[in-house]
Amino acid sequence: MDVERRRKTILAVDDSADSLALLSSLLKNVYQVKVAISGEAAIDAISRGGKPDLILLDVVMPGMDGYEVCARLKNDPSTRDIPVIFLTARTNSSDEEKGLKLGAVDYIVKPFSPPIVLARVATHIRLKEVRDFLLDQNAFLEEEIARRTEEVGMIQDVTMIALGSLAETRDNETGNHIRRTQNYIKILAERLAGHPRFRIFLSGNAVELFYKSAPLHDIGKVGIPDGILKKPGKLDPSEFEIMKAHTTLGRDAILAAESRLDSPTSFLATAREIAWSHHEKWDGSGYPRGLTGDAIPFPGRLMAIPDVYDALISRRVYKPAYSHDEAMALIRKGAGTQFDPDIVSAFIDIEDEVRKIARSFEDS
Repeated sequence: MDVERRRKTILAVDDSADSLALLSSLLKNVYQVKVAISGEAAIDAISRGGKPDLILLDVVMPGMDGYEVCARLKNDPSTRDIPVIFLTARTNSSDEEKGLKLGAVDYIVKPFSPPIVLARVATHIRLKEVRDFLLDQNAFLEEEIARRTEEVGMIQDVTMIALGSLAETRDNETGNHIRRTQNYIKILAERLAGHPRFRIFLSGNAVELFYKSAPLHDIGKVGIPDGILKKPGKLDPSEFEIMKAHTTLGRDAILAAESRLDSPTSFLATAREIAWSHHEKWDGSGYPRGLTGDAIPFPGRLMAIPDVYDALISRRVYKPAYSHDEAMALIRKGAGTQFDPDIVSAFIDIEDEVRKIARSFEDS
């Protein structure tokens, strides 16, 4: 063994002082040897932090025998990986079978041959080193995968917020609109998660996905001319037709990005549905497709209320800000015509939380 490496520790457990002396003499030039005169002493020594690299364990001992010691060690997560070699005068094959079933790695019959003991101890020490190395590697790989997964998630989040902010900036809105609508949709989705109509849409990480996707709801506005997007007055019918195109432009932009991803279920799918359908209305009077009721994709129905509420309470070049109570009154009025009535009910239930979010991210 390389002298630079830590000497491995062997714990010899036997009620015979002569056997312990013989084992110590045999192993001490290669390993650090510790001894225990009983099963109880061995368990006590290990529990006090003296965890060895391998245990040579006699079977027949007064009190706690070797089988019980082995069983206790293997039932304890902190010691189950320590290799145990039974060293005993018992020669019956059933005794050997019992020891191996308990988790021992080897079974050596007394009187033992010193070269055999040294060889088998060395073999199992090497095997433990390999197992420990693989466990370390697996732990490292798991940490690396977790780190990179988190990094990818952060890149996705930053990208969505950055693109969403671009659209808001062109629309004379602030980044706080993104933060508010993100948080509105998150608590709204959490409220609806147990609803029988919506639980199918809100399983797994769906709530977090809605939160992350919300910033892209108006990404299509980057394709709308400034003269229309920033017009201080009401849009005429032809201008409004152009404005409505931002839903399709947003859908197409996200769809183009999805096509570059080698994944059958892109994380952008939710953002695409939100961008395309958040202006649809429950009664079919919305755009771009004039969908009605449950035919409107759930992401669009979910986003519609937070988006309208925040637009109402925000000052724009073409209108003053409404109060919270005025905005909530209009949301209630829109139940069953503009909005899914069950989602309106949930939004009313979280009204106090919505108000807190609006205040926390208030425009300066």
